[in-house]
Amino acid sequence: MKEMTIKGLELSERFYAEALKPMLSERVPALCDKWAAGLVGHGSECYGYDDAFSADHDYGADVCIWLTKAAYEAYADAVQAVYEDARNAWAQAAQERYGIAPRKQTAQGAGRVGVLEIRTFYYGLLGTDRLPEANKEWLALPEERLAAATNGRVFEDHAGEFLAFREGLLAYYPEDVRRKKMAARAAVMAQSGQYNYARCMRRGEYLAAELALSEFVRAACSLVYLLNRKYCPFYKWMHRGLQDMTVLSEIGDMLMLLTDVTDSKQKWESGEAQADGRLLIVEAVCQVIAQEFHAQGLTTTADTYLEAHAGELMRGIQDEALRGMHVLQDC
Repeated sequence: MKEMTIKGLELSERFYAEALKPMLSERVPALCDKWAAGLVGHGSECYGYDDAFSADHDYGADVCIWLTKAAYEAYADAVQAVYEDARNAWAQAAQERYGIAPRKQTAQGAGRVGVLEIRTFYYGLLGTDRLPEANKEWLALPEERLAAATNGRVFEDHAGEFLAFREGLLAYYPEDVRRKKMAARAAVMAQSGQYNYARCMRRGEYLAAELALSEFVRAACSLVYLLNRKYCPFYKWMHRGLQDMTVLSEIGDMLMLLTDVTDSKQKWESGEAQADGRLLIVEAVCQVIAQEFHAQGLTTTADTYLEAHAGELMRGIQDEALRGMHVLQDC
C-alpha cells in the first residue's frame, strides 16, 4: 500500500487550526460559542485508512463545520463564505508542503464537508436525526452507517450538541441488540461456511461455493467488530479495520489465508475434499470465535458448530420481542 505524505485527518486538522479557525473567529465573532469542527463520515480519510491512491477523488484539506439549527439559520452563508476563502488561501500551502492538490469532488462526495447543520448531518448518515431509544430502533440502524457517524475526529465542539449525539452512538448497542446481531452472524457463518460451502463444492457449484465463502467472511468480520463493541464499516474497510481490534485481531490474518488457497476445486474433483485448505481455515476461525464467546460469558456449549452458539445467544436475550425474532433477522 502506498503511504500518504500526511494523513487526511491530520491535514484537515492543520487546515482548521492554521487557517479556518482564526478566520472564523475574526470574521464571524458572534459564532464563537456555537460551532463544532472535525472530520467525520464517508471516505477512507475519516477512518484513517487513506493512502496515496485515495487522493484521486473526494480528498483534500477539508473540514466539517457543524452548527446548531439556530446558528445554521443565522450564520450558514457567512460561515460558508469564510470556509471557501480559508480553503482557497490554504490550497497553495497544502500543495507546497505536502504535495496535495485541491479536492477533486465527485457527485457522490458532495455535501460531506463544509458548513453543516448538526441534525441534518446525522440524518444524512443514519436516516434519523435523534438517538435510537428502543431496541428495535437500534437493530434497524445499519452497522456501516453507525461506523460512518462515529469515525474520524472532532477537533472541538463549543456548543456540545454534536459531541452529545456522537457519544450517545459510541455508547454502543444495548446488550440484547448486540446478542441478537451476534446470533445472526454466528448463524450465517455456520450456514455459509461450515455447511453450504462444502455442499456447493460437492455438487460442483463452484461459483455458489465462492458466494458462500464470501458470506462467511463478511459475517466473521462483522462478528469480530461486535465482540469488540465496535461498529463494522463499509465492506471495503471491514477487513482492514480488524487490524485495530483489541479482541480477535488475528481473525483478519486467518481470513486472509483463504486467498492463498488456490487448489480447492482440484481437491474436490480428485476426491481429496478433506484436504481443502479452505475447510480447515473456516473451522479454525469458528473455533477461535467459539472460544471468545466462552471468554465473554456469552455461551457455554462445547460445540464448535456456530449454529449451536447462535441458539444459545438467542436464548440469553431478555427482550421478548427480540428473542422471538428469526435468528437471521437483524434489522
